[in-house]
Formats: sequence, C-alpha cells, structure tokens
Amino acid sequence: MPGFKRIEKIREILIRRNIDALLIFDEKNIYYFTGFPWGFRLLIPLDGECVLFVHAVNYEAAKEMAENVRIDLIRVGERADEKVLREIGGYRFKSIGFDRASASEYIKIKDRLKDTIFKHLEDDIWSLRKVKDSDELALISRAAELTKRGMMKAIEVARPGLKGWEVAAEIEYEMRRLGSSGVAFDTIVCSGPESAFPHGGLGEREIRWGDFIVIDVGAKYRGYCADMTRTLVAGKPSEKQERLYEVVREAQRLAINQVRAGVKAKDVDGAARKYIGEKGYGEYFVHGLGHGLGLDIHEPPAISPTGEEELCYGNVITIEPGIYIPKFGGIRIEDTILVLEEKAEKLTYLDLDENIPTSN
Repeated sequence: MPGFKRIEKIREILIRRNIDALLIFDEKNIYYFTGFPWGFRLLIPLDGECVLFVHAVNYEAAKEMAENVRIDLIRVGERADEKVLREIGGYRFKSIGFDRASASEYIKIKDRLKDTIFKHLEDDIWSLRKVKDSDELALISRAAELTKRGMMKAIEVARPGLKGWEVAAEIEYEMRRLGSSGVAFDTIVCSGPESAFPHGGLGEREIRWGDFIVIDVGAKYRGYCADMTRTLVAGKPSEKQERLYEVVREAQRLAINQVRAGVKAKDVDGAARKYIGEKGYGEYFVHGLGHGLGLDIHEPPAISPTGEEELCYGNVITIEPGIYIPKFGGIRIEDTILVLEEKAEKLTYLDLDENIPTSN
C-alpha cells in the first residue's frame, strides 16, 4: 500500500520539525496519502491512527477505497469544520502542521485552538510529492499513453474548415474511449494568428490552409496527469514555418539532453533559451521551459530561468519550448519527461516526431 509508506515519510518530517500532527486540507494531498479523492480533511498524528473526515455522500466510497485511516463521518446537517476542530481539540496537540488553507479557515482554526502552534508544511509535502514512486510512475505512464493516442487522433482529424473546439472534442472523446478519467486541463487547439497565444484563444476560429495549428492536450488517469503539445501545419509548410519549427525542435532536444539528476532547473531552461536566442527569436519565447506534473498539472519543480532547484531521480516534468510571433503564429513542442540518474526518458514520444506534422 503506497499510502502507508507516504504516511511514514511525512511522520519522519514531523519528527524532524518537532510537530505533533499534520492537518491536510487539500483534496489532492488527501488522495496522495489515502488513495481516496473526495476527503474533507485528513489528520495525521505523529502517533496513532490517521483520521479521514468525509461527508455522508462520500462515506460508503471511502470505506471501500481509503487506506491506512479511520473514517470519521460528517453527517448531513453537521457543521464539518466544527466536527474536525472538536476532534482535534481532544488530542491536545502542542503543534500542528498544515498544507494549505484559506484565510478564513486558518483564522477559524487559530481562534479555536488558541494554545496550539501552527506551522505551514506545504513545501515539506511537495518534497515528497515531486519525487514519484513506482506506483505513481505507472499511472503517469498510462496517462501519457492516453495523451499520445489523443494527439494521434488530433493529427488525423485536424484540417481546414474545422474549429478548434471541434478538434478538441475528437481528442477528448478518443482519450475517454480508451480509458482516460478526464482531461488534465482544458484542451488547447488554436490556429493561425491565435497560435501565437500560448494558452490559445476561444477555440472558435476555423482552421485555414497554411495555418500553424498548436494542439496542447493532457489525459488524466486515476488522478495523475500527462501533458503534450505538437504543432501542425495545415497543408504544405512555408520555408519560414519549417525554419521556426526546426528551431523549436532543436531547442527541445538540447534541453532534454541536459535533463538528469543533479542538474539545476534553470540550466535546462537555459539550454533551450540560449539556442532560441542565438537564432534571433529570444523575445518570442515568453514562458518558462516547463514544470513538474503529477496529481496537479503544474507542480514543482519549475523549469524556468530562475529555477535554482536541482532535478532529482523520479521528478516528472515537461519540456516545452515555444516561439510566438504576434499576427503570424506560434510553435510549441512539449513532452512529459521522467528524470533519471543520468538521462531523461520521454513518456510522450511519437514516431512522427522527426518531421513537422502536416494536416490535409
């Protein structure tokens, strides 16, 4: 049971930090430790059993799915926060860590437990979550495979006359049909001048001959995400389109070759950014090179010019250089990458990656 090992690891952190318990608010963190995605709060004491608080609507599912916890029912009509605070008060903890809470939630718990010291432990939880174990890597790999199948469908169906949302619908249906539990983010299909918007337009523009078509897609599988972008050309690419595409593809190759345990994130970003700058397009690369992903689509570590963090074995990141020229169009190539000791493993490789894809 992977959740048991994760609970033991967070308890080691509690010991080092001299904290009596951890109260988790965030649903994804609750899922990480218990295997249950719809918990309200999770209490992890330094000693004794963990307590998962769930609303009545999720109680039966929690009994079937949750691991390593005692399940505490929040009944219909019962004030959830009051129940949790009453339970915690009975332990008389001197100190409690927490992950993330709204200002109102934090004020409420501080007022109720006046003699308790509270410490923010979100970064400590990220120190665990950003290094994926074998169970997580299996789920991410499945999400990556579903994402690749979605991209293959996009390349098959994207053509002049279709709107972005029509192509997105085909992508998402294909991934769902094959077993995806949803999308990791809103699918981006943008063409022509709108492809110069890194996050796309509204998806209402019709694809036209000669357009760049940027397709950014991610499947989700049992809570875990993948992320992939390819740029197509509708019809025969122009010399300028081929030149820009090759710059971005080479920038990605150079960056991926830098990826291994012990390398600083900013140095990976720098490999792509330097090359794009040398080719005269530096001002058009307007975002960081990538990001971690897992239960969230954006997680640490950030692969950016300011990323001081060293990559480590088990990080899963994206590498996604881009060039975005206003009024002309944009190109982005993105893959989900596993960081190994001496190299990177691309989880979203496609056989067609050697040439600029075209759509007819």
